[in-house]
Amino acid sequence: MNEPFTLMLVGTDVRTATNKNWRSDVIMIAAVNPAKKSIKVVSIPRDTLTEIANTEGLQTKINAAPYYGRQADIDPMTNLAETVENFINIPIDYYMKINFKGFMDLVDAVGGIEVKVPFDFNMKLFYKWYTFKKGPTHMNGHEALAYVRMRKSDPRGDLGRNERQREAVQALMKKVVSLDSVTKTDDILKAVGQNINHNIKMKEMLALENLYRQIPSGRIEMVKIRGENSNQNSQHLWYYLVNDQERKRVSRILRKQLDLSSSTASP
Repeated sequence: MNEPFTLMLVGTDVRTATNKNWRSDVIMIAAVNPAKKSIKVVSIPRDTLTEIANTEGLQTKINAAPYYGRQADIDPMTNLAETVENFINIPIDYYMKINFKGFMDLVDAVGGIEVKVPFDFNMKLFYKWYTFKKGPTHMNGHEALAYVRMRKSDPRGDLGRNERQREAVQALMKKVVSLDSVTKTDDILKAVGQNINHNIKMKEMLALENLYRQIPSGRIEMVKIRGENSNQNSQHLWYYLVNDQERKRVSRILRKQLDLSSSTASP
């Protein structure tokens, strides 16, 4: 992995791998530049209004892209990747998809994660309430899932949730690369079984792990997509609206990070 590349992290809204009718609850794109030893991460809110690939121009929430892929007899992940590529005009090289159980098992497999809770809140998950207090906290898999899924009690809504998701992913990566066993990556992937799906070869996984070790935390930057929540439409559905100027701004940042031409997102 000597050339710049992208990794799309997708969290689905289903509990296990047996449920094939998933939508993308989390869409996080990491643009990695090995030479610059830097990563730029953008989270696309699941309610973002955009044109869905392979639908003849249908515009709806971006998290519906997997559903419309199935309707068109196209792999759901492929349809989501194409939709994201069209939205911000960058290639998606690798992906990793995980469901609820996979995320919980992954967190537990590395012994839990450390995060800094921004404020006190309660969250109900699988018929159980979890209480979070402001400050540094160690979380197991169930607690971590409740932490990253909460948005109704967050004054910043999806934006606040996106930051907690990024924090949890970074904490998880930190734990993974801190383990000593040379076979740890394979062991961890086997532990979560079919609940995680990816297109990364094992040698690439190990290279990615080694590269991540070399990147200082200060060189991992979050790129925010600015927009507004609105239900001003005939169906009164809530969407996250991102104008073309903002979409092109994000596209330019990521394309520069990937050493691509300055061409921006298409209209």
